[in-house]
Amino acid sequence: MKTSVSVQTAGPGLYEFTDRLAIWLDGQGDGLLTLFVRHTSCSLLIQENADPDVKQDLSAFLQRLVPAADDPAMSYLTHTLEGPDDMPAHIKAALLPVSLSIPVERGRMRLGTWQGVYLFEHRYRPHIRCVAAHFLAD
Repeated sequence: MKTSVSVQTAGPGLYEFTDRLAIWLDGQGDGLLTLFVRHTSCSLLIQENADPDVKQDLSAFLQRLVPAADDPAMSYLTHTLEGPDDMPAHIKAALLPVSLSIPVERGRMRLGTWQGVYLFEHRYRPHIRCVAAHFLAD
C-alpha cells in the first residue's frame, strides 16, 4: 500500500504529521512503514511531541551548527545562487535522515509515548513537501 503525504511548511522548523499517517494506517495489520522525503533541503525525524521547547532547541542547534551562507563562518560555500539558506539546507539534509522505517502492529505505528513523526524544513520560505509512504504488510 502506497501514498504520498503533502506537508505545508512556513519556514524552518519541525512539522508533525503523525496523525495523518495514523489515519492512513488505521485498519491495516502488522508490517513496516517506510517514509521518504522527496526533496534535498529538508529531513524526516522521529522526535518528542510533548514539549514544544524540544522543537525550538533542535532548530536553534542546527542553525548554530550550520548557519546561513551569508554568515562569515560559511564564506567557503560556492553554491549560493538560490539564497543564503539553500546550501546550508542541503548540508542539514545530508546530516539528518531523509527516510524512516517504523514498525506497525495492528494498524498502529509502534512509536513511543512521546514520539511523533516530523518533517524538518531547512529553507526560509514556505514549501509544500512531498513524503512518499509505503506500508508493507507481513
